[in-house]
Amino acid sequence: MSRCLFVVPPLVGHINPLVGVAAELVSRGHRVAWAGVPAIVRRLAGPDVHVFPSPVSWAEADRPVRPPDIRGPEALRFLWERFLVPLADAMADGVRDAVLTFRPDVVVADQQAPAGALVAERLGVPWATSATTPAEFTDALAAMPKVAAWNDALLRDLRLRIGDPEGTADPRFSPRLVLAFSTPELAGRPARGGGGIRWVGPSLAARPSAADFPWEWLDPGRATVLVTLGTANTDTGGRFLTACAEALRARADRLQAVVVDPEGVLGGPGTTVPGGAPPGTGGGTAAVRPDGDLLALPVVPQLALLGHVDAVVCHAGHNTVVEALWHGVPLVVAPIRDDQPVVAAQVCDAGAGVRVRFGRAGADRIGAAVDAVLDGHGHRAAARAVGSALRAAGGAAAAADHLEELLGEELRDKEEG
Repeated sequence: MSRCLFVVPPLVGHINPLVGVAAELVSRGHRVAWAGVPAIVRRLAGPDVHVFPSPVSWAEADRPVRPPDIRGPEALRFLWERFLVPLADAMADGVRDAVLTFRPDVVVADQQAPAGALVAERLGVPWATSATTPAEFTDALAAMPKVAAWNDALLRDLRLRIGDPEGTADPRFSPRLVLAFSTPELAGRPARGGGGIRWVGPSLAARPSAADFPWEWLDPGRATVLVTLGTANTDTGGRFLTACAEALRARADRLQAVVVDPEGVLGGPGTTVPGGAPPGTGGGTAAVRPDGDLLALPVVPQLALLGHVDAVVCHAGHNTVVEALWHGVPLVVAPIRDDQPVVAAQVCDAGAGVRVRFGRAGADRIGAAVDAVLDGHGHRAAARAVGSALRAAGGAAAAADHLEELLGEELRDKEEG
């Protein structure tokens, strides 16, 4: 029996893939603990998991507010200077306490939680990387040497504060093991990441969900389209969701739509809420239009629902993309920021979807893109081909296998030493 410590940022999309890996390790007799925000980790991984606070909390007020119009190098600067580096500094003490108390045989650190890798390096504990998106493998800064040098300097300074000053490994890429929750059939050939990359595909283990979905509402005689902008874009999607609703309602003779609408922007006259609270208040279970063409919900059981949909319109968040493709579902992708343009390009390069511009696409353009992925055989065939590769990669079980191999190597090294 070995001990594994998972170090995660307060980001749903970066925790969910590891939930299945942790459960798989526990089923094999290993002990697992987490370092992260307890309330967020326990909501996703289960109320009884062992969490070392790192940091103690992460309220909405703690999140830096990013200007919606910044792009390119400015967006990268904001991400690192206002989010990743301050978060690493805030996590460092908690991660150190977790390592010293739990005494893990291996630390599994998310790429956006570099405190996990740096603290493990400083304390001499083997560490692996969790890469929940393949965007870092593209080496997007290769054509911007000044920006790359600035990024490297930030990491050097961070290492001096919380890591081993003599260390040399990039905390985003363990030299021993990088668990990549994708496959080359989607992500392409990696430009960086070293020989430790292991492609395991999406980790689709059961997740706790409070979402109540009216399955009887689905019409088997029409195609179903899911529209979602993920968990981190609820403040930016009003115009886009409205355009999607208009486009999909215009096609109600042949399809119906499920729209994830946490802010209730699609509420209004003619909308009823079975849970009793008006749209936009956070109460109730759904906002349902009586004509049966569009169902707007604050949250949905996404994994379960993907087995019933024919297309997905989304922001190109990596988890949503690989989960849809795992089910063989083609996509309309409208990337907003961060790694999403990279993931959207991967979807289109694979032939598994169509890209639209998030800030400019109106109902006509969105509708045409939905028609293309629903009516053309090419996108669906490509989605199924990528899905086959994702399923063959092994998911959580394969990730656990690779971690056990790393643990075995470490044990052999200790015995030989």
